[in-house]
Amino acid sequence: MSTPVSDLNRRDFVKAGSLASLMAALGGVPITAQDAPKPAEGTLPVPKADPNYKEKPVGPPVKFGLIGLGAQGREVITQLAKLPNGPVAAICDNYKSSIRRAAEAAANAKQVEDYRAVLDDKDVQAVVIATPTHLHKEIALAAMQAGKHVYLEAPLAHTIEDARAIAKAASALPAKQIFQAGLQFRGNPQHHHVLKFFRTGASGKTASAYAQFNRKNSWRRASPNSEREKALNWRLYKDTSLGLIGEVGIHSLDCTSWYLDKLPVSVTGFGSILQWQDDREVADTVQAVVEYPGGVRMTFASTLACSFESEHQIFYGSDAAILIRDNKGWMFKEVDAPLLGWEVYARKDDMLSDSGIALVANATKILAQGKKPAEAASETDSPVKYALEKFIEHVNEGTKPTGGWQEGFEATVTAIKANEAVATGSKITFQKEWFAV
Repeated sequence: MSTPVSDLNRRDFVKAGSLASLMAALGGVPITAQDAPKPAEGTLPVPKADPNYKEKPVGPPVKFGLIGLGAQGREVITQLAKLPNGPVAAICDNYKSSIRRAAEAAANAKQVEDYRAVLDDKDVQAVVIATPTHLHKEIALAAMQAGKHVYLEAPLAHTIEDARAIAKAASALPAKQIFQAGLQFRGNPQHHHVLKFFRTGASGKTASAYAQFNRKNSWRRASPNSEREKALNWRLYKDTSLGLIGEVGIHSLDCTSWYLDKLPVSVTGFGSILQWQDDREVADTVQAVVEYPGGVRMTFASTLACSFESEHQIFYGSDAAILIRDNKGWMFKEVDAPLLGWEVYARKDDMLSDSGIALVANATKILAQGKKPAEAASETDSPVKYALEKFIEHVNEGTKPTGGWQEGFEATVTAIKANEAVATGSKITFQKEWFAV
């Protein structure tokens, strides 16, 4: 598993000599002159905008080929269009209608129906594979063999054998050839920011975790062609889909393993078709309990019958609970939790009967630009954009992604077995060899 991103400890929160150094150490607590109370004499000063602040220069362009132009593929094109160095050179799908629809957002891209034409294109430096999960293996292996940088949507594959083959090939790539799994939280600065608080013990001893994904959506797509409709609705059938917990919940499963820095030991699942009574085979409502070493359990719940509370993740600790929702984070402290020294300066948001300390990523940067974190916190980008932005950075700098082949494989194994538990209504104990490449 990944190593901690920070070796700060609880004493660093208290010992830091100024609020500015605290903010630098933590990645930025959202504080401005308007948000913070006026400090008394001898207390920590409120930092001001840095007139010498400079943005990190944008790296050279990386030309992309997009393979798979369904909803996720089109989202990738939309987010790449927002990046100054992510031009789309080629788009590919075996369905002409999908190509025509995607071409509206990628007018200058070559249009092909065979993915091998993308891999043979010398203009294409990197490929994003956004096909249905069960089609990933052949394309991913061919893309790596062709020398392309590969961004592969998660899960890596729909079987452990296929995922292992992809991971094994990726592990043998030259250091400068980048493979990144589409684990969206891994590239999100908000999750990295919250992780620093979590790893320093600001929330105390972790007791449990919870994540959910709720949407009133059938997942079904219509087509006048019955054969095409079957292909479009691959997520609804067991032979091609890992269901709600595998196709969507994998991000929350991965986030929990990442934050705890541990692999799960067991998973118990439940699933039912409660809302959408059609020919689907995968459940539209699921729950799973994933156990980690030491007895910490993460509960994942998802339904396509109701949108209430949408999606979020919570880590419950003895000193505080940490909530992550919509690229924002809050810490809700227990009344008996020790003071860490910086709370009085942090912005607080009221939620129902609780008051949460806002944990805003890049607050130091926001302050340096003379902006208010309280306002900038709402200006969040898509997790897909953050992930692609980091991918381009890794390609240009030849650095290892936070969500590389190993993290992608481990998350995929976890998701596959969690889906199996949901489908069978049983408990599955993870075997060490399942995670071996």
